[in-house]
Amino acid sequence: MMRIRKGDTVEVLSGKHRGKRGEVMRAFPKAGTVVVDGANMAKRHTKPRGATMQGGIIDKDMPIPVSAVAIVCASCGPSRIGVRIDDQGRKVRVCKKCGGDL
Repeated sequence: MMRIRKGDTVEVLSGKHRGKRGEVMRAFPKAGTVVVDGANMAKRHTKPRGATMQGGIIDKDMPIPVSAVAIVCASCGPSRIGVRIDDQGRKVRVCKKCGGDL
């Protein structure tokens, strides 16, 4: 089960982009990866296709393993995610450091 979702603010824990914070733009649960805005960029060299589209070098966001990122809690910073069940029987993600809802 992948506990990080689209829209979460995360911090990269390992690799050349360690310490960078950004928002999760896409999540791939089957692959166990996430795409973080501004982290793990790759240069893509594209050819011009047709008369309207021009070629050039495009920066492309590449996926990062979900184990290499930590969610950022508003009160205590990077943390792990726990799950508890609320009064209505729904699962709620909680911060492992402070116990607050995410």
